[in-house]
Amino acid sequence: MPRIRVGVTHTLEQADWPEFLRFWQGLDRETLIDSLWTSDHLIPLASETGMDGPCLEGWTAAAAAAQATERLRIGCVATAVTMRHPSIVAKMAATLDHISLGRLEFGIGAAWHGGEHAAYGVEFPPVAQREDMLEEAVQVIRLLFRAEGPVDFDGTYYSLRQAPFAPVCVQRPHPPITVAGGGEKRTLRTAARYADAANVIGGVSTARRKMAVLDAHCEDAGRDPREVARSAVSPIWLTRSESEARDRRDAMVLYTGGDGAEDLAMGDADHIRDVIDRFLEAGVSQLVTVALPPFDLDQYQRLSDEVLIAYE
Repeated sequence: MPRIRVGVTHTLEQADWPEFLRFWQGLDRETLIDSLWTSDHLIPLASETGMDGPCLEGWTAAAAAAQATERLRIGCVATAVTMRHPSIVAKMAATLDHISLGRLEFGIGAAWHGGEHAAYGVEFPPVAQREDMLEEAVQVIRLLFRAEGPVDFDGTYYSLRQAPFAPVCVQRPHPPITVAGGGEKRTLRTAARYADAANVIGGVSTARRKMAVLDAHCEDAGRDPREVARSAVSPIWLTRSESEARDRRDAMVLYTGGDGAEDLAMGDADHIRDVIDRFLEAGVSQLVTVALPPFDLDQYQRLSDEVLIAYE
């Protein structure tokens, strides 16, 4: 049976540090979850207290998670291209790859939350410019990751002049670069041209459609589509009743772009395996589910024992 990798992502809000730590270490030691992803947001996204609620920073938390765990691959699911110069991001990534002993998963996206940019005085350009920045940033980071000497780059938004890059990443040739986002004209084109993986949001039908677009961009770029791994942020939840499954699916419909119950891995073990199998048929080899505090570690232990063990 083809293997599916399953990761967990969460924002850094609505919980204190010991709870995050307990959750990470529980996933690492007691489940078959493959990866842990923090989010790159500076304000709460789901908090009832609004923008002024507590929210920790994603990259520093990911570095702490790397120290607190031994097995999980660690990353920030969609580093906002607007927040940092890509050369700084590349150094951060190399540092985390060393901290984790080669477990970094590198994700980057075009950013979307205008409110937090305004709150912190960070420029939030129009979407077309952010997509231009993302395409350049991925090129810069890839060049630095692969550098065998000082690096030069001349772009519209970023430039490097004999930039050294040492130490190199632990993973060779470098940690996998994932472009996150489902924009069919630009984001998936950037993934097809420069990334090792593309990550979209949605259920099976959305993922299948996005992967077809990615294949077309690969063809236009003269690249074998098999060189670009496919992943999807999509809910996975092992329920105890059909009524619970319906409630959870209904709550996620807007988040997943309107995909129906048959496309969402929320239900009993048989239903989840069926959805995972259809994701695999669509070319998706990694699913990343969203966790919200208070974290239910028992859910991921049950998911491992009743579903994921079949894919080992």
